[in-house]
Amino acid sequence: MTVVNVAKPTTLPVSVITTCYGRNRHLYNLLSSLAQGSVRPDEVIIVNDDADPERLAQFSLNIVQIPTTTQAPLDSAYKISENETLKTGFDIGRNRNSGAARATHDTLIFLDVDCIVAPTFIEQLNAKLQVHPDALLMGQPRYLTRPLTDAEGAQLQQGTLSKAQLSKLSVYNPYRYNFESVIEDGVAENDKQTPIEQTQDYGAFWSLCFAISRTQFEQIGGFDTQYVGYGAEDTDFAFTVRALNIDFYLTADVIYHQQHSVYRPPLNHLDSIVINANRFYDKWQHWPMAGWLTPFANMGLIDWQADQQQFISIVRQPNTAEIEAAYCLDAAYV
Repeated sequence: MTVVNVAKPTTLPVSVITTCYGRNRHLYNLLSSLAQGSVRPDEVIIVNDDADPERLAQFSLNIVQIPTTTQAPLDSAYKISENETLKTGFDIGRNRNSGAARATHDTLIFLDVDCIVAPTFIEQLNAKLQVHPDALLMGQPRYLTRPLTDAEGAQLQQGTLSKAQLSKLSVYNPYRYNFESVIEDGVAENDKQTPIEQTQDYGAFWSLCFAISRTQFEQIGGFDTQYVGYGAEDTDFAFTVRALNIDFYLTADVIYHQQHSVYRPPLNHLDSIVINANRFYDKWQHWPMAGWLTPFANMGLIDWQADQQQFISIVRQPNTAEIEAAYCLDAAYV
């Protein structure tokens, strides 16, 4: 009997979508990991204005760079004052929608710019979406405990920084659901199905790394662009998924979250968090981001209790000392 070996495709009909501004070190690491995967996505759509075209040309990827979009006028119902002048800057939800509209494939994989994908991430997540084409799938984050060095970034681009090395440099977030076992290096993981588990906890969704078909993304309506700046747009997306009875699965397919500074609590995003919390409550009769609203209330910054039914109002802005005290230069996870 003649055995015919069928060569594995080098690319898959998958559109990867990411968006960023001023985060190009992270972007180039993400692109390195995509280029060195077991298979490559057919296109990578970058909603971005400042990446260097010559640097982008160094990656063996079909990169489509499109401009970021501008925040539309905010619905007056959610303004925090009559003279609202909030500068929302980067509009992540609108940019993701723009990237999806530009995509040429039905399989959409959204990645935040601070992701580094494990070697089989695209291959495995795509395979699962073909089995569950009407579902929403989310990957498994691990968190790098320090930034990659320039040498490690070069190794990543050359394909010599192994998954085992990245795993040693990273941890799970103890406050989120994590798969107990993920296939490690030394196992032909592209020949095995990594775990997948359906969940009814739609609040566990995080838009850091997820896959969905274009059909379902359009049925959902994309990301609600009434959310501004920072906070709640991904929880809103997940609640819409639940309302439409779309199944939600967690998968053991790993991305490594690149470390960056944060504010705990995010005092630098107080205004947009309040606006977005009010928008979310008005839409779902549920308060999102309680883990941030609680410290804001305890500091006397906002007038909020978990059982209230009226919009949140800002009592005062944080002072310089409070903002400086909240700054975490090297946060593994948020």
